[in-house]
Amino acid sequence: MSGRVGDLSPKQAEALAQFRERIGDVSDQLSNQSDHYLLRWLRARSFNVLKAEAMIRKHLEFRKHMKVDTIIEDWRPPEVIERYVSGGMCGYDCEGSPIWYDIIGPLDPKGLLLSASKQDCLRTKVRDAELLRQECEKQSKKLEKHIEAITIIYDCEGLGMKHLWKPAVEMYGEILTMFEENYPESLKKVFLIKAPKLFPIAYNLIKHFLREETRQKIVVMGGNWKEVLRNYIDADQLPAVYGGSMTDPDGDPLCKTMLNYGGVVPKSYYVRDSVKVQYDQSITINRGSSYQLEYEVLFPNCILRWQFVSEGSDIGFGIFLKTKGNETKKLENMQEVLRTERYNSHLVPEDGSYTCEEPGIYVVRFDNTYSVIHSKKISFMVDVLLPEGNTMSENQA
Repeated sequence: MSGRVGDLSPKQAEALAQFRERIGDVSDQLSNQSDHYLLRWLRARSFNVLKAEAMIRKHLEFRKHMKVDTIIEDWRPPEVIERYVSGGMCGYDCEGSPIWYDIIGPLDPKGLLLSASKQDCLRTKVRDAELLRQECEKQSKKLEKHIEAITIIYDCEGLGMKHLWKPAVEMYGEILTMFEENYPESLKKVFLIKAPKLFPIAYNLIKHFLREETRQKIVVMGGNWKEVLRNYIDADQLPAVYGGSMTDPDGDPLCKTMLNYGGVVPKSYYVRDSVKVQYDQSITINRGSSYQLEYEVLFPNCILRWQFVSEGSDIGFGIFLKTKGNETKKLENMQEVLRTERYNSHLVPEDGSYTCEEPGIYVVRFDNTYSVIHSKKISFMVDVLLPEGNTMSENQA
């Protein structure tokens, strides 16, 4: 049984009755008291009544804290978010569910995090979720059938390392967790289109934020994505740029009156010079010295990613690959794959990445050999991102 209204097993029906009774003391605080709504929380916790109760009570605290009941009327996102966060709601699928677009390429995560608080970014997504919830309710009345879930199209064209910047991934993880915990079973399908080679690495970074049931709703499309989308969305509800016939009143196939295409955030919006980061390690490198770390890369095309900050003055940084049979740490026995340069990481935190085309032992080296006076304190994090392209379990289309 699906666990939905009209398709409940006797055990599921009993769980629904128990759930409704156990949360009777807070029923007046719920945005919806229908069986449809309560069953979403039960399905999200596999009909474990106690877990569903704990989940919905935590959600009510979240609504109070974020002032969700009045967020649409009383709050607007900062201008930089409204102008430079790409995507939006546009059209309805064949069953009448609203469609939300996330357009990844033009998004400037660093610029946004330097210009708006994390709380404002999260609050914006809560507001979007509430607008979509209201749209589902409008569609339910208009079509005289229950609609509670949305379709999402992720346009991954232009996905790059700037989107895998660690603070941005952490922010996106918080947003995904917020959705999973507070808007359960509100997602019907996720269509991933134009996914580049980097996509498996990006997905590997965020998949642990998603429930297995959510992962199963992800459809990774191939080159025929326009044709596949039209199987789910009528042409007049699909922007012309995505293979449909919908345009703006002026004929614009991008439908810019409904979809925002973002872009690089101008520095005039910046309210801070850097994003606060929790670094994994801190070390002091004596004058005339260096510090090396080794990372074993087992598969081709893994990505070595780093971020570091120094105190007081600049620091040198480079990457080397140990040659076969070389067990020493001497630079002359290594291949320099990223030229050592001095970075002003005492002024601006330095972050970057390197694609390891071949397996081997990669040596990350902080260089202070040029300094005859100053020791340097370095705070840093370095990690290896696995491609894991062969572990994708989502549907392919």
